[in-house]
Amino acid sequence: MKTVATKKSKFTIAQIDPSLRALVAKTDKKILALWAIDCARRVLPYFQKEFPNDTRPQTALKVLQKWRRTGIFSMAVIRKASLDSHAAAREVGEDRPARSAARSAGQAVATAHVSTHSLGASVYALQAIYRATKHEDMDRAIAKERAWQYKHLIKLRKKHSGSKL
Repeated sequence: MKTVATKKSKFTIAQIDPSLRALVAKTDKKILALWAIDCARRVLPYFQKEFPNDTRPQTALKVLQKWRRTGIFSMAVIRKASLDSHAAAREVGEDRPARSAARSAGQAVATAHVSTHSLGASVYALQAIYRATKHEDMDRAIAKERAWQYKHLIKLRKKHSGSKL
C-alpha cells in the first residue's frame, strides 16, 4: 500500500522574519487591522470556492472593519467572530488551503483585541498559499507573498501615518 505525503505546514509565529516582527511591534493597531484584513482577503477565495454558503470568515473580517471604522470594541463580538471563523476552519477537516484561509480570518479579527494576532493572519495566509501551490513552485510563491506582506504593511503605515484612521 502506497502512502501519500501531505503538505505539512512549516509556518509558525516563531518563524516570522525579525524585520516584520519589529515593524509590527511599532505599528498602530488599526493599521495592523487593515493589514490583517488584506492578508486574509488574499487567500479567502480558497475558502469561498469550497464553501460558498459559509460566511463565517467573511463575517470575521467585517467585524474587524466595523471596529476599525467605529472604534467600538466588544470583546464578546470580536471573540465570537474569531471563534466562528476557527470553527469553520475545523469543519474543513484536513489541512488544505480553505482551512488556512478561515484561520487567517479568525486571527485577523482578533487583532482588535491584541495587535500581534495580525501576525497570525499573515502566517495562515502564507500557509494557505503553501498548501495551494505545486511543490516545485512553493518557495517562489511563499517568497513573493512574504515580500508583498512586508511591503504592504510599510505602504499602509505611510498612507495612514498621522491620520485618525
